[in-house]
Amino acid sequence: MASTDKELLRLRDSIDNIDAALIHLLAERFKCTQTVGRYRPSTICRPPIPSARPSRSRGCGRSRRSRKLDPDFAEKFLNFIIKEVIHHHEAIRRARK
Repeated sequence: MASTDKELLRLRDSIDNIDAALIHLLAERFKCTQTVGRYRPSTICRPPIPSARPSRSRGCGRSRRSRKLDPDFAEKFLNFIIKEVIHHHEAIRRARK
């Protein structure tokens, strides 16, 4: 029984480490996308680049399908992240007005 408890603790520690890494990666991703959100309006792009770019989001779908993860879950997860990014970009845009 003690070895099972040690194994369970080891697995839980691994899960905690993975969760911490995921949060770190998401924070890094949002840092980059917020920089993009601040960069876009400062460029001379006319018309301005919209926050939502469906063609880019659809392109991400192809790479999601090749991973060893339930594709529907991956789609929902990344769509959630993309919606958050759009929300951040819109907040940046509103703050500039």
